[in-house]
Amino acid sequence: MWVLSASGCRWLGAGGALAVAAGGWAAGTLPVRGGWGLWEPRGSALTVAGAVLAYLGLTLLVAAWWRYGVLLARGLRDGVLATLACWTAPLLLAPPLHSADVYSYIAQGAMVLEGHDVYGSGPSVLGPGDLGWDAAASVGGNWTDTPAPYGPAFLLLAAAVVKVTGGAVVPAVLGMRLIAVGALALIVWAVRGLGGGTGRDGALWLAALNPLLLIHVVGGMHNDGLMIGLMLGGVLLATRGRWVLGSVLVGLAMMIKSPAAVALLFIGVLLARGGGVRGFLKGLVLPGAVAGAVAAGASLLAGTGFGWLRTQSVAAAIHTPLSLTSDLGLGLGLLLGGEAEPVKGVVQKLGLVAALAVVAALAWRSYRGRLDPVLGLGLSLVALVALSPMVQPWYLLWGTVVVAAVAWRGRAGQVLAVLSAALVYETQPSGHTPWYGFVLAGLVLVVGLVWARREPWAAGLLPRPPVPPQRTRGAREETRARDSAELRPPH
Repeated sequence: MWVLSASGCRWLGAGGALAVAAGGWAAGTLPVRGGWGLWEPRGSALTVAGAVLAYLGLTLLVAAWWRYGVLLARGLRDGVLATLACWTAPLLLAPPLHSADVYSYIAQGAMVLEGHDVYGSGPSVLGPGDLGWDAAASVGGNWTDTPAPYGPAFLLLAAAVVKVTGGAVVPAVLGMRLIAVGALALIVWAVRGLGGGTGRDGALWLAALNPLLLIHVVGGMHNDGLMIGLMLGGVLLATRGRWVLGSVLVGLAMMIKSPAAVALLFIGVLLARGGGVRGFLKGLVLPGAVAGAVAAGASLLAGTGFGWLRTQSVAAAIHTPLSLTSDLGLGLGLLLGGEAEPVKGVVQKLGLVAALAVVAALAWRSYRGRLDPVLGLGLSLVALVALSPMVQPWYLLWGTVVVAAVAWRGRAGQVLAVLSAALVYETQPSGHTPWYGFVLAGLVLVVGLVWARREPWAAGLLPRPPVPPQRTRGAREETRARDSAELRPPH
């Protein structure tokens, strides 16, 4: 059937993206005011119809993406960038989708221009006549009085958009989407650089064509896309020996969102491997020193100071159902019959400690040559998200894009693809998280995992031969290194 071919997938996905965008005009995250008559509520019946259309379009997009990935896993060579253009274009002029965070970005940029302390107060300080007042009215309730958890580099970008657009909601949103498209281009460049040979198409499939990224980075304009693009670009430069410039890019990524700092550890691994004690010390200190200098410079140049250091934990105060440690802590607190919040706080901290232990173990394996450092970074970011006190669906992209660049056909890549397909259903186009979103996500997750078990993409990889017990320690290490190279998933 034509619809099951690469060309059919391309146009089926484009139709799905178009339906998502069209539905968003009625059921998206529309502004409270300042929509210029374009992005305005259309009545309950039309809103429901728009939401149904958007969900149907999302399902078409996910189905086309999955079939396309199967074809690529079977060796198909195709114009993935052309497919990406077809799937992205319908989203460019849509209103914000699946999240109201872009209104926070615009309001925080306006706060910088108006001279407010963006790390001491929330968008509610903006009043009539202030730049960004219309955007501030559309900020989600949890974030109205919450200080910005973002670094000064991103706030400067948001302030530039507000200044150019005068703070008008529609132009400002489209300006932020232009930044999101730039982030997507940066991700494509970095993934293509890290994914060698025929593996580039598949790597781009999981990283850039991923519906979770298209919906939440292009459609929702989350700044996670820019953080990922800068971070992965820095890692690419480090793999090419340009670790100083790579550390600069990671420093800038940290000044978008702080989790990018994990990449410094793995740039250090790249710098330290094979260098003995001196190389180990260089890897441990120098990338962090370079990124720290970038962070200090950005904080001073932005004029916002170092307040971002104290606002990194503000998001943890907001409970999200996807956070396993928050759910476990809350459940234990209620089970013990006392105050639930203190118990939840302890469990959240233990989760972060466990995440740091996993990151350290993966970094050590990478240093010892038993794991690709880029793959180690991706798995570390996945672990950090899984054990974080606050988890949003698009956080999965932090590690997924990195894993995609070097191991999209491996078991981890296939599982992350299933999780990505499931999590796109968790939020409505309006940004709310209804109960049926979790039901749909659960159904997709179960079906996807059963399918992945029956058709593992890495099934063709050679099994690891056992190491004879009589070999010397040096021979065993040499054999492990050789086998690891053979078992590494194709790029």
